[in-house]
Amino acid sequence: MELKINQQTKHFNAESLSVQSLLDLEIPHKQNGIAVAINNTVVPKTNWNQHLVHETDEILIISATQGG
Repeated sequence: MELKINQQTKHFNAESLSVQSLLDLEIPHKQNGIAVAINNTVVPKTNWNQHLVHETDEILIISATQGG
């Protein structure tokens, strides 16, 4: 499967992935303080295990930062 994540094309050896599975592969140790949007729609964290990503989806992973 080929996915576009944060403007970069990445390849995965899977036919289907949930948002949570994708995050486990991409950022296994930094999953607090992040938000995920697919095709410009935020996916609530409560739906990460059920929401499947598709090859045509544009995925944005955003990390919260501190500062002012």
